[in-house]
Amino acid sequence: MIDVHCHLNFHSFEKDSEEVAERAFSEGVSLIINVGTKIDSSQKAVDIAQKDDKFYAIVGVHPHHADKHDLESNWLEELEVLTKQPKVVAIGEIGMDYFSYQSNGIVDPSLQKEIFEAQIELASKVGLPIQIHNRLAGKDVIEILKHHKNLLRDKPGMFHCFAGDMEVLKNALDLGFYIGFDGNSTYPGLAPKETVSLSDLAKATPLDRIVTETDSPFLTPIPYRGSRNEPSRVIIVGQHLAQLKGISFEEFDAISTQNAKDLFGI
Repeated sequence: MIDVHCHLNFHSFEKDSEEVAERAFSEGVSLIINVGTKIDSSQKAVDIAQKDDKFYAIVGVHPHHADKHDLESNWLEELEVLTKQPKVVAIGEIGMDYFSYQSNGIVDPSLQKEIFEAQIELASKVGLPIQIHNRLAGKDVIEILKHHKNLLRDKPGMFHCFAGDMEVLKNALDLGFYIGFDGNSTYPGLAPKETVSLSDLAKATPLDRIVTETDSPFLTPIPYRGSRNEPSRVIIVGQHLAQLKGISFEEFDAISTQNAKDLFGI
């Protein structure tokens, strides 16, 4: 099984990232993709990937950081340099977020859009898929992607930690995107301000479009919810999704792993 979205490059794992990774590999995780949210964390994801053949990196600027980059600076040029480093398989996590977090209010949507579109254009330029962050902004994300459809690859990328309604899911699939599910798919009920459960969204997603992720250190699955998440728990995500799909874990593992390899060329 592959964890296609993890943050071992974050401070939460500063003291034990190697131990956490070894635990994941010993429990059946074959590859881990660390994802950046700004230039420095993207660089760290690249550094980790270059040290171990079981790691890859995704680099980009998260919508939360759209207002923390001086648009007159060379952030986009710095990001382009990172995209050309070995083991970088996508640009992300990029997108739109209209949820107001205690630690980060809603960034000006027009600025989010500007940063998102710039990175879509960069992905087209350097020939990489994109990994999308969307929270409560599905309609606008889909509209932006449709507007830039000519820039998207045959396998354009994936929606990380998918949430939204069935219409957003249909549009994402129609555009060719893969769909990522995380530990929060094991939670009962609806996520805050959402109208469709993650389990129902997973059931509606074709098997050949599903990829698995943890978003570690966040979104820890049941029964470990409340503790720091780690990539070994992508196995729990896979087991839950296999049950929803009514197939064996072994079959689900094989299909989702191949999906990730097809998408990222790994």
